[in-house]
Amino acid sequence: MPRGNGPQCKVVFHGASDSFIIFVDSPEAVKDWKKDRSIPLAQVMAGFKVFQTHKHGAQGVLDGASKLTLENEFGTSNDDEVIIKILEGGEVQASEVAERVGVTNITKGASVPH
Repeated sequence: MPRGNGPQCKVVFHGASDSFIIFVDSPEAVKDWKKDRSIPLAQVMAGFKVFQTHKHGAQGVLDGASKLTLENEFGTSNDDEVIIKILEGGEVQASEVAERVGVTNITKGASVPH
């Protein structure tokens, strides 16, 4: 996962009961994988974990999807098979993560009268 102001790319799959999210390296990697399935998933994925949104959308709190949830939605609990189904039927979303800046300690410096 990128930290700071790096790009973040995910694939969102809207299932019958919930939405599922996986994180990928880039939209181009997904596009290349769809054209050439011989590309290993390790070169596409940013992590091999499937998340579910509990119907809160792609911006909500993400929890790891349970084996039972994956079995009910995709017919299998095998992570690789689920990831392939999400890559095939999901929507790629890329965004820039906001840089982490802000006041670290307001009592220091010239902003406080002495």
